Amino acid sequence: MTEGQEDFPWWLLAIGVLLTGAYVAVLSDEATRQVLATLRQGIWITVLVTVVSFAAACVVGLGLALMSLSGSVVLRQVARFYVEIIRGIPILVLLLYVAFVFAPGLVHFWNWLGLPEVRTRDFSLLWRAVLALVIAYSAFIAEVFRAGLQSVGTGQIEAAKALGLKPYHRFRYIVLPQAVRTILPPLGNDFVAMVKDSSLVSVVGVLDIAQLGKLTAAGNFRYFETYNVVALIYLTMTVLLSLALRRLERRLGRTGRS
Repeated sequence: MTEGQEDFPWWLLAIGVLLTGAYVAVLSDEATRQVLATLRQGIWITVLVTVVSFAAACVVGLGLALMSLSGSVVLRQVARFYVEIIRGIPILVLLLYVAFVFAPGLVHFWNWLGLPEVRTRDFSLLWRAVLALVIAYSAFIAEVFRAGLQSVGTGQIEAAKALGLKPYHRFRYIVLPQAVRTILPPLGNDFVAMVKDSSLVSVVGVLDIAQLGKLTAAGNFRYFETYNVVALIYLTMTVLLSLALRRLERRLGRTGRS
């Protein structure tokens, strides 16, 4: 294979044939069509949980990465403490802890401060689940940002200092644009992983795809058909997202070479 030449994406063709055949089978059967119609309501919850959680986790993760690279020993140690603790707890355990321990404690602390009273049940399980995913993924994303920021050559940063650029402008115009090309692939992988891990919110009763699938199967006893449709929806979402991220990476790669 010559340089720059790529294999024909037979894997993509195979996945396309698989998904097409699966959707034809689903739409040609009345029972699976009803299951799909029911589960479709959970897609928006899954998308909401994923997008909001990932966006917030990126903000927190970037802050942690900057803390870990700061000149302050205290900030570096605090960031490292947070990352190591959170990465050492399984996401499912963290989700249950935040939903049933941390969130009620947060509400109690809020009321203790004398602020307008809030009841624990006012803190919905949906937002407790989002908070748990933000906490969990921010620790992993912090390491992605830290590695990306450290990949920028120190010579360029020193040159920017010599030109009199302030720290914010050095970060905005020199460091971040170059770090993005390093950060994007692992960050995209984390986004795809969060789409799948968002199914964990079903354990606290959030009506996402997985939870609706469980309730549907318990009601119609069609476990085979229901969980086939659940798997099909998740596979479709992750494949399309992965393809979009690959395209974005290639575009950034071409931009970087031009």
